[in-house]
Amino acid sequence: MTFWICRTCGVEHADRPEVCALCADERQWVPAEGQLWTTLEELGREGVAVEMSELEPDLFALTVQPPVIGIGQQAKLVRTPAGNLLWDPVSYLDDAAVEAVRELGDVVAVIASHPHMFGVQVEWSRRLGDVPVLVSEADAGWLARTGPTVETWKEDREILPGVTLTQPGGHFPGSAVVHWAAGAEGRGVLLSGDTIFANPDRTSVSFMRSYPNRIPLSGAVTLRVAEHVARFPFERLYNNLGGVIAADAREAVLRSAQRHAAWTRGDFDHLT
Repeated sequence: MTFWICRTCGVEHADRPEVCALCADERQWVPAEGQLWTTLEELGREGVAVEMSELEPDLFALTVQPPVIGIGQQAKLVRTPAGNLLWDPVSYLDDAAVEAVRELGDVVAVIASHPHMFGVQVEWSRRLGDVPVLVSEADAGWLARTGPTVETWKEDREILPGVTLTQPGGHFPGSAVVHWAAGAEGRGVLLSGDTIFANPDRTSVSFMRSYPNRIPLSGAVTLRVAEHVARFPFERLYNNLGGVIAADAREAVLRSAQRHAAWTRGDFDHLT
């Protein structure tokens, strides 16, 4: 089955348009040399592979190496006694990657936090036995490849016992996070994609409309996003590029939202 993958964002396309709509949007970019496309077969010939590592008990990371496709995102696989969730699927797969995922148990759903993380989600679904691909209703218009396994959702949805999908919005209207109650030794984990982005200082987070183009969200939206996820207890937070808030993550989110709101209100203009 032939389909196309945008080399810049890593999202699968059923057809090859002149330019990837996601990259032409203000939140992303088209390379200076123009739109670039590839296929799974071409990436395989380039020696691309998927590497898996364990982040903590029952939570695994998948990355594409070398990172020649997409924005370097890190997929997560949550393992539970009732089945597994593949979150923010990467933009490449092969037989070895599929087998490594299958060895951890049955995947019950493939879900991306937002359209930049769609990756090759339909292909992952197909290779994992046509499991559901859940796409936020608010962001379904960004789909460039679909199929019978694609379902839309909104608000809150328990994917597995103790694994809840919820939609605070912000970066995209349908931007989502996953709360995993059993994570962090039962203190809770938030898989935040870049709806909420763990900063390099490891004690704060960011809220942006566009990270590469430095477009912030308003203070009001930032507070709304933080309050939405604060309904859940979570000790730890993982973003989509390997960043982690290892401890007191819920408090870090609330504190960071207040700081963001204060700067956008102009409370600290005297420091500039």
